[in-house]
Amino acid sequence: MMNVGQICVAVKRVYAPRSMYADLVSALTERAKRVVLGSGLDSTTTHGPVNNQAQLDRVKGLVENAVAGGATVAAGGGPVDGPGFFYTPTILTDVTDDMPIVTEEQFGPALPILPYDDLDEAVARANSTDFGLGSSVWTGDVEKGASVARRIAAGTTWVNCHLYLMPHLPFSGVKQSGIGIENGPWGLHEFTTPHVVYRNLLPGTPWS
Repeated sequence: MMNVGQICVAVKRVYAPRSMYADLVSALTERAKRVVLGSGLDSTTTHGPVNNQAQLDRVKGLVENAVAGGATVAAGGGPVDGPGFFYTPTILTDVTDDMPIVTEEQFGPALPILPYDDLDEAVARANSTDFGLGSSVWTGDVEKGASVARRIAAGTTWVNCHLYLMPHLPFSGVKQSGIGIENGPWGLHEFTTPHVVYRNLLPGTPWS
C-alpha cells in the first residue's frame, strides 16, 4: 500500500498457501484498518489520495466488480466522503483468477488475496498474466525461495523483500510490462545506437 498502490512494482495480488490464508488475511486486514488517510501536511497521516478522479473511479469499479462476482471485503471497500480522491485501503477475499481485480493492474489501494494448495499451481497462476514487471517470494527457506523466484516470469523477483532497486543492477519487465532496461551497463546501452558495417574483401571470402 506504499503510495496507496500507485507504484509500478507495487504488489497487485497475493497468493498464499491455504494453511496460512486465514492468518495472512487477518494480519493484512488489521494493517489496512490502521491506515490514516489525509493530507501529507498532517503529521498523523500515513497514506494519501489516489492521483485523480479517473483513477479513483477505476479502483472503485474494480472492487465493485469483484464484490458483484462474489468477493468479500475484509477491510476498506470504498471511497471516503469529502474532498480529495481518497479510497480506503481494501483487502479482498473470495476472489477468482478471472476477476479484473486479479487480471488487470489496479494501481491503487485494493489488494486481492488468493489461496493455493500446491506450489506448482501457484507459480503457474502467478505467471498466467500479460504483465511481468516485479514479484516477490516470501518464505522461511531462503534457498527454496530463490528456486521458486527463478520460475517466476518477471523482470525482477525479490525473496523476503520487495521494491529494492540498485543502480548497478538491471531493472526491466517482461511481456507487456515496459520496454527496455534501466540501470547498470544494460541501461547505458539503451542510450546507444549500434551501427554494424559488413565488408566483403574479395569475392568468395568470408564476411568481415
